[in-house]
Formats: sequence, C-alpha cells, structure tokens
Amino acid sequence: MTAALTAKGRATRARIVESAALVLRESGVSATLDDIRQRSGTSKSQLFHYFPEGKDQLLLAIAQYEADRVLDDQQPYLGCLDTWDAWYRWRDVVVARYEAQGDTCPLGALFHQVGRSTPGARAIVVELLRAWQEHLAAGVRAVRDNGLLPASYDVDTAAAALLAGIQGGVSIMLATGRPGHLEAALDWSIARMREGAVPVR
Repeated sequence: MTAALTAKGRATRARIVESAALVLRESGVSATLDDIRQRSGTSKSQLFHYFPEGKDQLLLAIAQYEADRVLDDQQPYLGCLDTWDAWYRWRDVVVARYEAQGDTCPLGALFHQVGRSTPGARAIVVELLRAWQEHLAAGVRAVRDNGLLPASYDVDTAAAALLAGIQGGVSIMLATGRPGHLEAALDWSIARMREGAVPVR
C-alpha cells in the first residue's frame, strides 16, 4: 500500500508508525489503538485507512521501523569497517547511541515488545539479525582482505560472536542503566580479532 500513497500520505503513515513506536516503548504491546491515535493526532478512520487490518498490521510496520533504525543508527561506520581504527570508531558510536537512547532503544523495543507479538514481526527480527551479522562479517572480510588478518581467519564465527556480544551487552545495559558490559563485549571481541592479526613486518 505504501508505494501507492502520495507524498503527503507517506508522511502521514510514517508519522503514525513513529508515534506508535514511541507508545509501544512506553507501554508495551498492551497499548491500544486509541493511545496511538492520540499520540499521532489521527482519527480512527485515518488510522484504518493506512492500516486496514488493524493493530497486527501496524505492529508489523513498527517492527520494520525499529529494525531499520537499529542499522541506520550505526551508519556510515558499520559500512566501512576496513581498518582497526574504523572498528573502534564504530564501537564508540554503538556504545554512545545505546547509552543515549536508554529505554527508548529500538533494539530493546523490537526484541522485548514488538518482536514477540506476531510471527511476521518475529520474521523481521530474524532478518535484522541476519543483515546485521552480514554487515559485521563484511567488516571482518575487509580487514582480512586488507592484509590485517590471515586468509584462513574464521569470518562468520567472529561476526556471530560480535553480534551475540552486542545483544547481551545491550540487554544488560537496559536492565542496569550501565554500558559497561556492552563496552566489554565489544572491546573483547575486537581484541580477539587483533590477536589473530598478521604481524607487521
């Protein structure tokens, strides 16, 4: 439906989705359509015009919105992990973003709120994790191709460990309000990669 909308219609739909995402971060999936209408300033007829299938369709749109935010918030750093300095710049951005977002973290909202609500939303979570791990794997390949890691380096395992570390670190940070575990997970993972680096001659 989105492709057939006018520019104004796309803007209205985007406003509804963004407002709904904020409501869900605050209230969870128990939030009602009336809560979302009030936050977005839309009428019931307008809401159902853009989401005729109701709340489940809106939840899918929110899941996609939150998934897009997770990756977009790491750019352009996530897309150019070709030196060790680039990896540390990305690391600093990841920690700073999640620390600043706190309870409004899109990753937390996606995993703990929207992602558990419908099979479609869960599929979006799975796709996010796949794409994120592939970005990380591309970064490991880039430093390998630049001669900083041996050709035999296990790219996929390194990327999987990085992603798992981020997930765990963010979960603990959301529970405690402290970024130390996220910082430790990223620092340890990057240090492990550098332990396998090709010696400089």
